[in-house]
Amino acid sequence: MLDLPRLQALRAVQTFGTVTAAAGALHCTPSAISQHIAKLERETKATLVEKDGRRLRLTEAGRILAEHAGLVLAAVEEAEAALAAHQETVSGRLSVSSFPTACRGLLPHALRRLAAEHPGLEPTLLESDRETSFDGILRGIIDVALIDEWVEIPVTYPPGVASVELGLDVADLVLPAGHPLAFGTGPVTLDEVREERWIASRPGTVCHEWLLRMLPGLAPSILVNEFETQLTFVAEGLGVAFVPRLARTSLPAGTVARPVTPEAARRVSVAWRAAAGIRPAIAATVAVLQDAWRHRASTAAPFGDLPVWVPGQDLVHVV
Repeated sequence: MLDLPRLQALRAVQTFGTVTAAAGALHCTPSAISQHIAKLERETKATLVEKDGRRLRLTEAGRILAEHAGLVLAAVEEAEAALAAHQETVSGRLSVSSFPTACRGLLPHALRRLAAEHPGLEPTLLESDRETSFDGILRGIIDVALIDEWVEIPVTYPPGVASVELGLDVADLVLPAGHPLAFGTGPVTLDEVREERWIASRPGTVCHEWLLRMLPGLAPSILVNEFETQLTFVAEGLGVAFVPRLARTSLPAGTVARPVTPEAARRVSVAWRAAAGIRPAIAATVAVLQDAWRHRASTAAPFGDLPVWVPGQDLVHVV
């Protein structure tokens, strides 16, 4: 009989591409992942992975086994979720993934609440982009993920993934304090800032794609992903930037934030495998994330109304 941890190791390698990344996702050593794969190859008498530069690629046999492993692991998860729901226990391992600004703006509060209210739960956190989070959810490596999507660029959720929206994270134009537009009142129009020197995220990121949809043809002068770094450059008078409110706890000296019109906003949601939705740990995590959003709303710029999800009720999104 095939061993479940070995099947999990194979799925993790398929998702993350390297032994080191797979080990990080499963919270074990790279040596353990290599041993699991080697034992699985001996058991199946098949070559399951092969090197592709610095990464590992599944062979055709590996892909076949990984897909069936996904079905097996999903069935095991459904059984565990049903049992946990029956016992109404919030315990065990729970893996959370999040885009970077929510890691800073929401997760510290949420994880502190989980530790205080549910000491039997063992949450882990992985910072990742949206596609990696979706892939991890589908492969059973990620339990709960924070997902961002700009309103102008809606996300297609994979089948089998459920979600609830936390709210809208509005982005403001951040300018050097001495900039002429820093002294105005009311929203700044996009036409007023089209010719500015722009500081933005790197090409290939969701934020960069969104900015170019807002301002087609824009060629930013400085490309850095970290919003904190962008704010530092703005404070030095090197350009302007769009910065979501979730990405900042405060503005550095020498900068001013102005709203823009049309409003720039992204939707923030919590996603999980629909089959695991009855698991009490999922409901508890969604609840603390909603509380973290409310906490941000009470201590920072407004974020909008917060829908409250209760297990068994209709969700914002289920496919």
